[in-house]
Amino acid sequence: MRKKLFIFLFLGLVNLIHSQSEFPNDYFTNPLEIPLVLSGTFGELRTNHFHAGLDIKTKQVEGHKVVSSADGYVSRINVSLWGYGNALYITHPNGFTTVYGHLQKFSPEIDAYVRKKQYEKESYSIRLYPKKDELKVSQGELIALSGNSGSSGGPHLHYEIRDVKSNILNPMLFGITVPDHKNPTVQNAFAYSRNADSQVNQSSKIVQLVFSRQYDGDLLANTIYAHGEIGFGINAYDRLDGALNRNGLYSLEMNVNGENVFQFVVNKFSFDESRFINSYIDYERLSKLKQRVQKCYVEHDMNNLSLYKKLENRGYINVKDSLEYTVSIIAKDFEGNKTRLIIPIKGKKDSIITPKEIKKTAYFFKADQINKIADSLVSVSFPKNIFYEDFYFDYSNKDGMVQLHNSSVPVHKSFRLNFDISNYTEEELKTLHIAKKNRYGKLYYVSTKRKDNLLYTVSKNLGEYTLMSDNVKPTIKAMGFKNEQWLTKFSRLRVKIHDKGSGIKSYRGEIDGAWIRMAFNPKTGILTYDFSDKKLEGTLHKLKVVVTDNVNNSTTFTTTFNKKN
Repeated sequence: MRKKLFIFLFLGLVNLIHSQSEFPNDYFTNPLEIPLVLSGTFGELRTNHFHAGLDIKTKQVEGHKVVSSADGYVSRINVSLWGYGNALYITHPNGFTTVYGHLQKFSPEIDAYVRKKQYEKESYSIRLYPKKDELKVSQGELIALSGNSGSSGGPHLHYEIRDVKSNILNPMLFGITVPDHKNPTVQNAFAYSRNADSQVNQSSKIVQLVFSRQYDGDLLANTIYAHGEIGFGINAYDRLDGALNRNGLYSLEMNVNGENVFQFVVNKFSFDESRFINSYIDYERLSKLKQRVQKCYVEHDMNNLSLYKKLENRGYINVKDSLEYTVSIIAKDFEGNKTRLIIPIKGKKDSIITPKEIKKTAYFFKADQINKIADSLVSVSFPKNIFYEDFYFDYSNKDGMVQLHNSSVPVHKSFRLNFDISNYTEEELKTLHIAKKNRYGKLYYVSTKRKDNLLYTVSKNLGEYTLMSDNVKPTIKAMGFKNEQWLTKFSRLRVKIHDKGSGIKSYRGEIDGAWIRMAFNPKTGILTYDFSDKKLEGTLHKLKVVVTDNVNNSTTFTTTFNKKN
């Protein structure tokens, strides 16, 4: 008896030590000098990806001090107009890397390093990989100010922790805590029939469940009558203390008659698998109704997400005639707050009154094969395993507007769409590009390249495409100053740039013929030059700004100003 107790305690201690060494709880500190309040949690559902970190609120303003979470060195610096914008990557002695995104500006030492490289390359956007001994930092040391750069939707700090294999890890595992005493909210629940022979309430279509809250806080659904293999999905979110944001769940599990058959947990994942989110959710419902329904089953063979921790029969329940089942779906946040949905099922083989409708077309695509379409204007090739399942593909070409099915079907990998341009003159081709129609019916530029008599684009989105011309040049306007004005008291120079056609591809700023570092904010269209960047010789100076759009229409703006150093 004592021997068994000793073994039990020993194994428990080993597991505890392993857990602490895998995710050290006292190593990383808060990257901001303000209390942590989140607008986004790790692994929550985003467009085409799981969120890779924590989005930390900065009280709706920029400029809060961002500090290094631990000792280390700056191993990567990104300055980009999109994505994480201004971002720092700090590698630590324990092998982990912390990431700080959407920054306003870097610390003086880091900015001096970046500025030198930008002037050498004459490029504002830049990616740098400093050597281990170039930019060392200590825990708590100022590394940047928080901002709203890149593809940020508002001021905040994006914070990540990665391991040596570049897996993204949940920062909460490292002891970074945020107050949370609220249970997740389940908004909707749905039952899915796996095939034409399965049914729920005499339907093989998706069935929305009706449920109500019980005195103990659980949700109880009305009894459903089913037969064959069925699955369930829920539309749910979590809220943390001090914020109204609808955040993601930490885990989702399902039990059938008390036995666990499905478990999904967001502890870590890789960027390579993140796009499988489109298989994990009901993508068609997202496309049509903007609801993110998380499925408690794995529908597609190629979905190999590592976030699935338990799968019995892929999460499907095989309901047999005359038998009864109790399904329990439990949504949890990281702190263990949970909401339980109970679904009673009675097995009943019945006639199917509402079968699932399948629209047949001339093109039937097999997911594990290469699928091609071609006519006099267009050719497109879809590689194998680009789609999650076989389906009928809807294609049309009406007066040059090409319809590639619709946006309700997810695309996992890129395909190439070609347009024949042999009927266009070289002059016409100078401003021709491929455009895609958005959900509001507006056409917008998509990346377009030329090879011989083809214009082509590489995309991961189905929908409507066409050829379009852009003959309008970008515009450039000075902000707050005019030609020959004295700017001695000015600390910065600003111009507004805009292109209403294909969009801005590049810009270049010069003073007295030399390149200057002008920061561009795509949200406002403003270019900014800080006069502290370098010393100007003399008093009279010439500013030149050249802006080029995506089809190479170009505008040049010149003006003179006076300034004493």
